[in-house]
Order: sequence, then structure tokens, then C-alpha cells
Amino acid sequence: MQPQISTAWDLPKHRDDTRFPIGDMPMNSFAIHAGSMFDGFSLSGPATVHVLGDRIVRVDRTGALPADGSAVIDLGRSACLLPGLIDTHVHLAFDAGPDPVTSLVSASDSDLLVHMRAAARSALLAGITTVRDLGDPGYLSLALVEEMAGHPKQGPEILAAGPPLTTLGGHCHFFGGEVEGAEALRTAVREHHARGCAVIKIMASGGHMTPGSVAPHASQYGLEDLRVVVDEAHRLGLPVAAHAHGIQAIRDAVEAGVDSLEHVSFLSADGVAPDPDLIDTIVRKGTFVSLTLGQDPGVALQLPKAMAVFVNALLDTYSSLHKHGANVVIGSDAGIGPAKPHNVLPHSVADLARLGVAPLDALISMTSLAARLCRVEGRKGRIAAGADADILVVTGNPADDPAAILDVQAVFRAGIRVR
Repeated sequence: MQPQISTAWDLPKHRDDTRFPIGDMPMNSFAIHAGSMFDGFSLSGPATVHVLGDRIVRVDRTGALPADGSAVIDLGRSACLLPGLIDTHVHLAFDAGPDPVTSLVSASDSDLLVHMRAAARSALLAGITTVRDLGDPGYLSLALVEEMAGHPKQGPEILAAGPPLTTLGGHCHFFGGEVEGAEALRTAVREHHARGCAVIKIMASGGHMTPGSVAPHASQYGLEDLRVVVDEAHRLGLPVAAHAHGIQAIRDAVEAGVDSLEHVSFLSADGVAPDPDLIDTIVRKGTFVSLTLGQDPGVALQLPKAMAVFVNALLDTYSSLHKHGANVVIGSDAGIGPAKPHNVLPHSVADLARLGVAPLDALISMTSLAARLCRVEGRKGRIAAGADADILVVTGNPADDPAAILDVQAVFRAGIRVR
């Protein structure tokens, strides 16, 4: 039986993990103690994090327990506190099935919302407390944003893009964001802003999931159209995420001033072909690259030889971007297939380790750096006074062992324990 939530004055001085309630309401005031802490930037020893309502109010890096009778969740020496993870690229409306597009276009809005709620909850229980949803039909993700505003235990904070901007019949046109021409693009950006979107998504190149559209390496919008979108979005205070596989699309998106490149595959008609000069430009301009990583290891992928060659070349490109100092964040593209369930992001730590990226750098990519891209820096992606009480607790040292991020002890969302 789940324990009852006690009032602050009749909680014992120290609470063990099994007795601390999981419920709808945040405790008025409590502290979380663990043997180590990654604060979004670096790893340190024992720490006690003090929470009031939905915010962190104090961090004691000596690990001292409160002496005032406050409620304490002492998770033990083997536990590590981290900020809730941030996935910079998900699609809650895709069902992670073998044919997510057909499932989406054949479903009613009400059925899609049922699935999206479950997807959001799945992500939250894995410690993903913030997501950028970069494409849905009919602004359905905004309905979830409104639903969850008063019920944070239901899912992560959603930074929604709504229907991505695409050409007529272009990649992901089934989301309903087809638009062409400078004035129509400006109008579309204004509508997304007026509806409450937190980011503008534009399909600068083709993609892999839309039969009949241009090839993934081909551009859908030219430089001038991309500039129109970026200028209007930035005027309204919104960042722009550009889906960009092709080399020319990447080049144009960087020149136009987009905030993040999604996938950034450096595709040409002949395969993956990284351009060193373009990589240098990406690094110099500080453009974020949202790498598509994270895969459920329980799903065996039977890739054709040609696709396997492509994947290996793409991973080499991702490694090169990191080594050159690009602002690397992780966008799992959760939902697009069986290997991409909505709780898949933590697996990308191991993916990056295989590319020679230190686990600590991977954690930074999924916390403080991702928060900067998403314009929630200070509030998300860190454990510090004033930040949201979105906290992941794992067993072990994730800075040494990538698998530790998968051993979840507890998850707090806005001061509410959800796991």
C-alpha cells in the first residue's frame, strides 16, 4: 500500500527511500541526500539538495543532513543525483511501431492523445523531465502542455514545435505544415508563436519517412526562405530547429542562423561526406548539432549492408563534430520505430562512449547544454538554487559507467516524486 503523505511537522527527521511517498502533490519542504551528485556541469561527492514546492532552494555540497527536523530522503552512498535529462528531439505522436506514419495518419486526434500521454509518461519514468517535441499533427502536443501544466507527474515539460514547416508534399507533410513562399512562411511562424509553440521546426532537406518526397540529401528550402523563417522566429523570441540531412541544406541552415541542426548527416547523392570547412563553420558560429542517437538494445536491427555502411559513416561524422568542439546535444528522435521508444534517450550515453565521448560530456549534452539550446537555462538541466526540482537519481557513478544512467532509483518532477 502506498504510504500516506504526512504534513511537514509530523514527518520524522530522516526518511528512508521506501517510505517516502509517491503522489500527486509536492512535499512542502524536503531534502534529498546521496553519495554523489552531477549538477549538470561536474561530478562531486556527497550532497544534500533542499526542495521547497517545485523548486530547488539550496544545495549543500558537504552532504550534511538538515538539523532542523526537515524531511530527508537518504538514498545512500551508492546513489547519484542528476538533473532531469533533456531530449532535444522527440515525436510523442509517433508510436515507435514498425509503421509509425500509417499509425499516425489513421488515428483520430483523441486516440493520438491517449498514446501521447503514455509516451510522455514513459519518458518521465526514465528520468527524461524535459522534451522538445519537433513535430505533431494539429498542435496536439500543445494540448498536452496545457494538460500537464497543473499535473507535472504525468510527463516531462514539453517544448512543442507543432506541425513542422515543410514544402508541398514534402517531408512529414502529413503533420499539416505545408507552406511555401516568403510571406506564407512568415505567417506560419506567427501562427505557431500565437498558439504557444516554444520552437519553430523547418524541414530544410528531405527525409527518410515520407514516400514521394524529395531524397534526404536534397534541399526543400533555399537560403532565402530559411532566412525569412529565422528572422521572423528570432523577432518573436523563438529558436529554430532545422531538419538537415543534405550538405547544402546544412550549409544554408547555418548561414541563415538556425539554432540547431537536427540529424546533421552530411548526406550527398553518394552517401555520407563530411565537409571539414563546414564543420569548422558550425563550430565557429556556435550552431548546436542535435545528434540522432539512442537505441533500445533489446531490439535487434537487421540493417541491409548499404544501410550499415551509412550508419557507421554517420557515427564517424558525429564523433568528428564532437572532437572539433561543436555544441553537441542529443535528440533521440523517439517514436520513429521499434528501436526508438520514448524512454530511449539514456541509452545514448553508451552510444557516445563508443564514439570516444566521455560519459561526463554525454551527460552535459543531455542536461545543461541542452537547456541552453532550449532556452530554459537556469531553470532546467542543472541542480542549483532556483532551478526546477526535476531530479533523476541513479545507482552508481554515471561519469565512469554509462550503464549507471539506466539504474534508476527515483525521479522527481517539479518536486513530485513520480518513481
